[in-house]
Amino acid sequence: MVPSWAKDERIGLGTINARAEEAAEKPAFREALKRRRCLIPADAYYEWAQLGAKIKQPYAIALISGKPIAFAGLWESWHDTSNNTLETFTILTTTANERLATIHDRMPVIVAPKNYERWLDTGSKSTPAPDLLQPYPAEEMEAWKVSDQIGNVRNNDPELLALQEPDQGTLFS
Repeated sequence: MVPSWAKDERIGLGTINARAEEAAEKPAFREALKRRRCLIPADAYYEWAQLGAKIKQPYAIALISGKPIAFAGLWESWHDTSNNTLETFTILTTTANERLATIHDRMPVIVAPKNYERWLDTGSKSTPAPDLLQPYPAEEMEAWKVSDQIGNVRNNDPELLALQEPDQGTLFS
C-alpha cells in the first residue's frame, strides 16, 4: 500500500502487509484503518514453512467449507507528480491460530461473512472493534502441502493448489 502522503511509490514495497496490532499507530496505515477499509477475496492463500536454513515447504491454506476467504484490507489512493492515480491496498495480519502456527507465526486477518458490514463501517467508530482483528478459528481452516512451483510468478495454474504427494524416497534414502 502506498500512503497518500508518500513522496515515492516505492514505499509500497515495505507495506504489503500491516500488523493488526500496530496499524492504528503506524503512519502508513493509521488513516486507512480509520477511513478506508476493504475486503480482499481469495479462494486460498499460500504460506511457506521454514524447514531448514535453505529449505521451505509451501502450503495452501483455505476454509474447510470451500467458501471464499475475505481478508481484512486497507486501501489508499496515491498521486504521482503528474497527478496519475495509483490505487493500492494492504492485508492486515495477526498472530497465527493453533493450526497454522506450525507453518508460520502470522496469518492474514480473515473477516467472517457475518462481520463484513462491521469491518467496512468506518462511520460509527474510527477504528475497528478488536474482535475483528483476531485469528480466524483454527477448526474452520485447513492447510496442505503444495508444489514449490508457486514460488515463481510465471506459474499461474489452478493445479498449483493440488495436494503435493509426500516424497516416498527410495529403498536407500
